[in-house]
Amino acid sequence: MFSMLVSLSASGQAMAQATQPLPAAVANLPYRNTQLSVEQRAADLVRRMTLEEKAHQVGHTAPAIPRLGVPQYNWWNEGLHGVARAGFATVFPQAIGMAASWDAPLMQKVGDVVSTEFRAKYVERLHPDGGAEFYRGLTVWSPNINIFRDPRWGRGQETYGEDPHLTSQIGISYIRGLQGSNPNGFKTIATSKHFAVHSGPESNRHKEDVHPSAFDLEDTYLPAFRATVIDGKVQSVMCVYNAVYGVPGCASSLLMTDYLRTAWNFPGYVVSDCGAAANIFRPDSLHYTKTAEEGVAVGFKAGMDLICGDYRNNMSTEPEHIEAAVKSGLLPQAVLDQALQRLFEARIRLGMFDPPGSGPYGQITAAQNNTPEHAAVSLQMAKASMTLLKNDGLLPFKGAPRRIAVIGPNADSVDALIGNYYGTPTNPVTVLAGLKARFPNAEIVHVEGTGLVGPASAPVPDAAFCVDAACTTKGLKQETFGNVKLEGAAEARTSANAAFDWTGDRESSARWTGYITAPETGEYRFRFASDNGYRVFIDNKPVVEEWGVGDAPSILDGGVRLEAGKRYPIRVEGFQRGVKGRQRLIWSLPSNNGDDAVAAARNADVVVFVGGLSARVEGEEMKLEVPGFAGGDRTSLDLPAPQQQLLQRVHATGKPTVLVLMNGSALSVNWADANVPAIVEAWYPGQEGGHAVAQLLAGDYSPAGRLPVTFYKSADQLPAFSDYKMAGRTYRYFNGEVLYPFGHGLSYTKFSYANPKVSSARVAAGQPVTVSVNVTNNGAIDGDEVVQLYTTHPGKAGAAVRSLHGFQRVSLKKGETRTVQFTLDERALSTVDEKGVRRIDPGQVQIWVGGGQPVARQGLAQAPGVRTQFQLTGSKTLPK
Repeated sequence: MFSMLVSLSASGQAMAQATQPLPAAVANLPYRNTQLSVEQRAADLVRRMTLEEKAHQVGHTAPAIPRLGVPQYNWWNEGLHGVARAGFATVFPQAIGMAASWDAPLMQKVGDVVSTEFRAKYVERLHPDGGAEFYRGLTVWSPNINIFRDPRWGRGQETYGEDPHLTSQIGISYIRGLQGSNPNGFKTIATSKHFAVHSGPESNRHKEDVHPSAFDLEDTYLPAFRATVIDGKVQSVMCVYNAVYGVPGCASSLLMTDYLRTAWNFPGYVVSDCGAAANIFRPDSLHYTKTAEEGVAVGFKAGMDLICGDYRNNMSTEPEHIEAAVKSGLLPQAVLDQALQRLFEARIRLGMFDPPGSGPYGQITAAQNNTPEHAAVSLQMAKASMTLLKNDGLLPFKGAPRRIAVIGPNADSVDALIGNYYGTPTNPVTVLAGLKARFPNAEIVHVEGTGLVGPASAPVPDAAFCVDAACTTKGLKQETFGNVKLEGAAEARTSANAAFDWTGDRESSARWTGYITAPETGEYRFRFASDNGYRVFIDNKPVVEEWGVGDAPSILDGGVRLEAGKRYPIRVEGFQRGVKGRQRLIWSLPSNNGDDAVAAARNADVVVFVGGLSARVEGEEMKLEVPGFAGGDRTSLDLPAPQQQLLQRVHATGKPTVLVLMNGSALSVNWADANVPAIVEAWYPGQEGGHAVAQLLAGDYSPAGRLPVTFYKSADQLPAFSDYKMAGRTYRYFNGEVLYPFGHGLSYTKFSYANPKVSSARVAAGQPVTVSVNVTNNGAIDGDEVVQLYTTHPGKAGAAVRSLHGFQRVSLKKGETRTVQFTLDERALSTVDEKGVRRIDPGQVQIWVGGGQPVARQGLAQAPGVRTQFQLTGSKTLPK
């Protein structure tokens, strides 16, 4: 079956690296001959398989074929910002944060580190037959290059922002890092996803039928995919859950045949998003075909090669349907063979059928995971991503403060470091920890003051629990099960708390029972801090249930009124997959009203308020019932009300305050912009994020991050979230005044621009043009500047307000001047007509080169920059 039944070793010990020797008859098969071409080897292997074997090999849990020496292989692997869900690994800033670096070379460096760690994980626990398990393979389902068209989308944090050019260049760089540059094989295989026209809402993603205009499809939704295929040479593409023009994405010949295979000449394989193949025929989804056999047939014929079945939502597609489709004539065997050819070419290029230790990357060992050198790259990227939104002179601190109050829900939160799709950091550095490290002589007082979307919470203390009603024994009865279903024989013991240290790479579940005593009367809020499912019952009544699907972390809690001194029966249940750290029962007391945070602020010299969001409230399909959020998406762009209220109370103390935002999408912090002297956007900055924030506040480096998305003043400025038209969205098509524009970011130094030049005042259609400009650091310290080039086509019907077509992050010493040069090719000079045809037409092209867009508002000056222009002559129609 394609549904995934993962059974991880309870000991968490690495499997033997040595693989079983192949029988001579197998070792001598042509597909094992490294002197033959990859295509010949794959074709030889595919022709030897039976139909039943073939049907099983096009599922993500491909079983071994012992008679042919084919090892098992699980294709499912996540690497959005580091090796995810495979235990300890280096965790980099979330994708949106890395995009804020506007640093393509650094992004490639990150990709190279991540691919090394994938290789290390792969060899660490190879199956004895040479195969790889869940999250231990070399096929990486990243990057996510969907356009972040609307800030309400919970998964926008996974993208590189709202602009096709920035997304393309950052995506290409990451792909090159992941796949390597050796012509004799791939380090890993990257996957551009989700193809195509996908960006929320999460609640309807399995039923959504999107009908973009021909203009929007060509102008916004497809360019990054085209670029990563043609320029980035990505070897895998993932098709979407939703339908496009009435056809499920994983059955769309328009997308996978006309564009991907024909127009772009894509040579790799297409994998379905997990459960998307089943969406083709499921009655409660797109129901494009009546039967599963018809569904898999249209999918493979359209260009899908590999089915990921989603065990979490019971959306798997069984090999029996594929066999039946072939036998009935619905699916030609030649089509199935073509899919297998692509899949085995990929595995051969990864070295999976070559002698152990051979090939260009065969010498990478398990020890090359999670190293100090890799942590240093994570810190480098975290610092590069820091974006200074506002600064009235408070930053950098003028000397080390004596007393610092660190307030807010994200100040000591690991969740706020890692975003979603993450690995497990060995030594995560929260903002609180970073400040303590950077200011060791300061008196630092930490008070959470508020939670993300409710009152501040804390682990329930051991003293609150009793095993029995008479409280003759402290603690709780704990039962631990070797599965995620609380089934079978249990290991029972008495534990001090409803807490668990998940130290091994395994599946497990636990139940705690006993009694809890309330220390005060009033409304309590309970949840179990877990990355998978949980349930809490008090007085034999359900308080909160988030058993869920076991993959989307949640902050869902439940309320119950308790009386001081009264003892109540309690039952807590939870399950976990993999290495996830410590899980524990959390509560909010009735007295948690923020007074302690205000008192701490009043006694401090400076306040660092660390707020924002986390992947517990924005993300992929989750259960959450609080104002401003819905199913992983957002309904409001405002800072959540509890945080806003506390921030205003802290500000009223009169103490200088820095607002540090940690989030994966835009926040409408209008009040803070008008009242708080300094605002830092830190994103989800990865395992070293606390160091990056603290060193920024101290002035150890000058910030140079730039916004990859527009920060609007309100969601009311935007069209409906479910409307996929680009009119009125992103900096390219929005005509109103925003809070902070795309490309915005301040520095501790000052830059100026001069002497703009173009290579020709008249440029013939199809010819490139070069634009250069002198950039000078006029400030008192060294710093980085992100030089941005925008084009405008005045008078051109339907053209964007302006479009980014070049950027370079440059380091300049104080007083240094450098000439920065851009070359604009024919696609950068083209526009798209209403029929979706990309053309170069005669007319003027206006150029702006600067440290941001040429826009200003009250309280926010225009970024420095210069203008120039040239004339396009002649016409040319460009290919898809």
